[in-house]
Amino acid sequence: MIFRKARISDVETIHGLITHYANEGLMLARSRTMLYEFIRDFTVAEENGKILAAGGLHILWEDLAEIRALTVAPGYAKKGIGRGMVTHFVKEAWELGIPKVFALTYQLGFFEKCGFTLVSKDVLPHKVWQECINCPKFPNCDENAVLLQIRR
Repeated sequence: MIFRKARISDVETIHGLITHYANEGLMLARSRTMLYEFIRDFTVAEENGKILAAGGLHILWEDLAEIRALTVAPGYAKKGIGRGMVTHFVKEAWELGIPKVFALTYQLGFFEKCGFTLVSKDVLPHKVWQECINCPKFPNCDENAVLLQIRR
């Protein structure tokens, strides 16, 4: 399995993975427009030419990045691929010198197993909510905020 930066040609596959879980209420939907705009944030896990997972690391400030839209292909959950993606993103943040990574998620247990801690959304800077204004659940967000402090 390789982890590589997403390409424009991956957008439809990534969108399909996200939409699958969004339709089940397990994650928020993402528009194709958002995926195209932020394609440079995204990484995919690929094996034998098939994308098995995708997600993005979005930098918000000098000390904070967000893991967003993390998804694993149906039938490939609980095989360590999602954890591999998180490890990849944490390493990327560390290499960039970013000491904190957070996520807004419905999958609290998964992120806790990856070393994240549940935090109040109030501890996140207001800049985090910049994109939330377009969410249909705004301002009544029901996702959990999780945070990881990266040790240097």
